[in-house]
Amino acid sequence: MRPCCLRSAQLIDIVVNATVRETRIALLEQRVVTELFIERQTTEVLVGNIYCGRVAKILPGMQAAFVDIGLPKAGFLHVSDILVDPQTLPWGTDVLALHPESSAEAALSLESPPPPLAYAIEELLEEGQDILVQVAKEPMGTKGCRLTTYISLAGRYLVLMPGVAHVGVSRRITDEAEKERLRTCVQTLLPEGMGGIVRTLSAGVSAQDLHADAHFLSALWQHVQRTAGEGAVPRLVHQEMNLVLRTLRDYLTADVQQVIIDDVATYEHARDFLHAAALPQLAAHLSLYQDAEPVFEALHIEKELERALQRKVWLKSGGYIVIDHTEALVAIDVNTGRFVGKHDPATTMLTTNLEAVHEIVRQLRLRNIGGLVIIDFIDMDTEEHRQHVFNVLEEALRYDRARTKILHISEFGLVEMTRKRVRASLEQMLCEPCSHCRGTGRVESALTVCGKVLREIQRVMRVTPASKKVIVNVSPAVAALLGHEEKRQVEMLEQAWQTTLVIQGDNDMPHGHFEVLSL
Repeated sequence: MRPCCLRSAQLIDIVVNATVRETRIALLEQRVVTELFIERQTTEVLVGNIYCGRVAKILPGMQAAFVDIGLPKAGFLHVSDILVDPQTLPWGTDVLALHPESSAEAALSLESPPPPLAYAIEELLEEGQDILVQVAKEPMGTKGCRLTTYISLAGRYLVLMPGVAHVGVSRRITDEAEKERLRTCVQTLLPEGMGGIVRTLSAGVSAQDLHADAHFLSALWQHVQRTAGEGAVPRLVHQEMNLVLRTLRDYLTADVQQVIIDDVATYEHARDFLHAAALPQLAAHLSLYQDAEPVFEALHIEKELERALQRKVWLKSGGYIVIDHTEALVAIDVNTGRFVGKHDPATTMLTTNLEAVHEIVRQLRLRNIGGLVIIDFIDMDTEEHRQHVFNVLEEALRYDRARTKILHISEFGLVEMTRKRVRASLEQMLCEPCSHCRGTGRVESALTVCGKVLREIQRVMRVTPASKKVIVNVSPAVAALLGHEEKRQVEMLEQAWQTTLVIQGDNDMPHGHFEVLSL
């Protein structure tokens, strides 16, 4: 057990905060938080899980089916995600451009349109049929999880894809000779009828290590097949590893300087996992944090987590970006703010946009923003500046593990891009819609609520004209308005209906709500 000293000059790359309630992991690059992962005991992570399910309903109009996998909501299975021909790949998968960083990454992509359908879903499935499926996307909002029959099992160096006759190599491996070596080696290792993806971590790895990974994954697939043939339906057949082990499998390399873990049991579990995976040399990177101050606070990650939920993000120069979430897309606006520059306006705009590019990419990763993203850069007069900003953005996105597609800057200074969404964003995981504004971000003004209260008083008096007293319970802000600016209106109502209005400010009354009681 190696104690950790935060005063060391060593660069910290991975920090694990583990408790009984939840596990949080921060990835740091050059001591800057770039990604955050959170897994809670009450919220089961489903991506990568394999289920033996039962087709509950077929929808020919959507060419999809709902599959009961034993969860509260049935999973969604599109016809393009049903493995029929071993020579075909899942809808949208471009193996050479794939970043297979999880077992589900090989199944779905955002950018490609669906191919022409070779089969109708009613030809492939029937209601009541048992089927082996894997979760490719977490449930989001009112939607259930997205399923695929293109099963993929992720190891450290390979992603095994049973039933697919294809071997691809991660695009992150740029050396063509190394790509060909890995592809040839893996083709000889995989059993007949199995394909796979060579992961980024495979670069420079020996054939012996690749063979061990392929052997382990093949044995795991055989176990999945045996388990699928036993027991009742629906049921879980294979569960993906927990967050800590997935992070070690996917992110821990010889380049990682240190993995700090603040929980003894989690530390020992991680160490045992690395030894079991025949990676004892990487176990030396593990450090047990034992200081009294919580590790996320000691490394200022807690403050970064709070900033990641804010709408406005300040840049070092004094400019800022604003991130707004809508139903259809995420809009990011770049502003100069307090930055006035030292030279001409064109240079000021270029400088702000270039600084914003790096912060935008970091926020996309940190907040795990997915789907359609629109970036509104400050208008630039020259095509040279626009192209420069675009090139820097394109280069910065190369380090993002999520699949992205970006279009050139439009004449209005807008950039349209997509970023693959597999799991919920940080905002979706940590926040919920406001009970007052119901997620709109706005509430009625006190003046507007006053008008509604006065109209409600008149309505009540028409129903009960003999009432001698009417009690009005409102929030303190509305009560103050009714007692001052709107006092004349209250007096006129009292005279018109020959009654007494009692205005009561209630601290427990939510803004915009009120009660009018006739006595």
